[in-house]
Parts: sequence; structure tokens; C-alpha cells
Amino acid sequence: MRTFLKKSVFVAGLIVLSSPFISCDNNEIKKEKDLIELTENVIPINEEVDIEVIARKPIVFIAGFDKGNETFYSNARIYFQEKGLTIIDGQYSLEEIITWLNNNANQNPYGEVHIVNQSNPYKGMNLETVVRGEKITAETLRESITKGTLPSLKNIVNNKTKIVFHASGLLENEVLFKTLKDAFSAKKLPKIIASPYHTVFGGKFSNHYLAQPFYVFYPTANSPGKMDLSKEIAKKYPHEKDIHWFDALNNEEERYVGEAYTTKFSIPIKWEFDYHNTDDKMPIFTSKEEVMDWIEQHDELMVEMSKYNIPVDKFRWNWNVKNSTLVIRGRTSALCVLKPLIKPYGDLKHIEPDTSNKRLYAMK
Repeated sequence: MRTFLKKSVFVAGLIVLSSPFISCDNNEIKKEKDLIELTENVIPINEEVDIEVIARKPIVFIAGFDKGNETFYSNARIYFQEKGLTIIDGQYSLEEIITWLNNNANQNPYGEVHIVNQSNPYKGMNLETVVRGEKITAETLRESITKGTLPSLKNIVNNKTKIVFHASGLLENEVLFKTLKDAFSAKKLPKIIASPYHTVFGGKFSNHYLAQPFYVFYPTANSPGKMDLSKEIAKKYPHEKDIHWFDALNNEEERYVGEAYTTKFSIPIKWEFDYHNTDDKMPIFTSKEEVMDWIEQHDELMVEMSKYNIPVDKFRWNWNVKNSTLVIRGRTSALCVLKPLIKPYGDLKHIEPDTSNKRLYAMK
């Protein structure tokens, strides 16, 4: 009996002595397990996770309407409808376009936004800045942005959004192109895209193609004749050897794929000078030559003329006086020879307008 008690005491002592070590081991195991679980659940704060955002399907703003026998906008509508794109009509100013984009936004950013507007580098865009406002130029658009009359894009685009302007000659005005980028400013800047070539819809051989422009000017109603104009334009573009200029100036449409043809438009200028509250003497003109001399003597007028890059003598000048106001009007007729872009190899076809092709479109 005594021996049994001794053994029991001895065993009990061993248990008591070993219990701290067992407890310690369990705690260490538990702590290690908790640490592993915690480590697995921690997400680094600075690590960016790329989440693919699905963009909305392309939409097209037909930002104008045809007048008379024009078919530019109706042809553009048909082209994009055949591609299955959503057409938006009735938005004839940049204010309306941006407002529409904001009001019709959802959780997905816009993908491609096409804006169709008939224009040329000399007359500018046929699109208003704000509703019933001035037509878009670099100056009028910058003024609208500065004054805050133009709405801002909400968080509805990202850096993959493409805003494509189908507006001829837009890239020839770099200041305007940059200002358009500022007009579409957002938290994540979209890409502004336009072509240096002329945009043509509804051609005889293609529903949509691009064409390289060449210009020659003469005073409205005082044409020197197609022969003289063909010599002048040939001298202006000596490196262009593929165009027979006289034939091109007499062509109104593309008779075979790639044939050059001519379109026509006019550029008006109007100035008013009030001499009521000035000590300056109002000039008295007796000929258009005197008007041109007077214009060339005034630097501020020549600065304005330089925006067109057209000589003063290419305008037909008229003047009249209303009370103490001198009104001077000028108008030039522009013949624009268009050379369609065709594939350099294979079958004779127009080059497909691809907005991702950097040879055809520029991106800001």
C-alpha cells in the first residue's frame, strides 16, 4: 500500500511538472495557426488589382442636317445604321452632346462615341459651342470653357474611351484639336480622334472613305477659268504627280475608284468699323485695290487673315457705309480637289477607315 502511494505521488508530480510545457506548446501552435490565417487574409494596401471594365457599345451623334441637295448626314446615318450602331439625332451643339452623355450614363463607361459633323479647315466646324451659340472655333470653344458655360463630363469615360470626330480638316487646326481635348476633360481622360483627311460618306464605290484634299482659290464670281486654276494648283503642289489637275477640276464625282474630283465652297469675311466715337477719319474707297491696300496696312486685320492662310487678293471685296459705320465684306471661292485613298496593292479598293490606324487618324 505504501509503495502504491509513493508511485501515485511520483506520477502526479510528473503531470504537474509537465503541464506548463504542454500548455506552452498548445499556445504556440494556436498562435502560429492564427498568424497563418491572418497572413492569408491580408491584402496589401498599395497593390492595384486590374479589373476589366466592360465598355458600352458604340454610339453615333449625327450632329447636323442636310440642306438643299446635300446628303452628307443622311449618308452617314445609313452607313452607321448598317453597322448596327445606335444613332443619336437632334444634338447640334457640344453642350447638348456632353449633356446627353451625362444624362444617359450607367455603370459602364462609354466605349466609342462618334460625332459626325460636316466641316472644313477654312470654315471651321458646323457645330455650335452651346445651344444657339457661336460655331466652334479654337477661340469660341476656349471662351466657353473659360466662362464655364460648357458642361463638364461626369465620371462616365475612362482612358480607353474613344471620342471620334468625323469632321474634315479638323487636324489642320491643331489649336482647335487640343481645345476639344480640354472640352472633354474628365477624371480619366478619353482619347480624342480625328483624321487629317476629308471624310466622305455615300460614295459611288464605297459607303465611307477618306480623301486627301488640295485647294485653290479665286475671288467669288471672278474665276480666271479652269485652265489657269489647274496651272496654279499644279504649281502649288509640285510633288503630286498622280492627278491630272484640269480633269480633276472638271469632275464632280469619282467616276472610277481612286479618281480625283472637286468640291466647292465659299469663305465669307465681314468687318464693321465704327467711327462715331473716334478721332480717326473714315477712309473713302474708290476701288477694291484701295480696300486691299488698307487691309494690308492694318496688322490686326492681317493677323485675322493669316488664320485662313489665303492671300488678300483671292477675295472679292465690297464696302458700304451705314451712318458712321464702315462695313467691309470679302468672299473667296475654294475649289477642293479630293484624291480618295486607295489600297497600294491588290484589287483597286478604297482604304477602310480604321480609327486605330495611326496613318489615317491622329489621337490626343
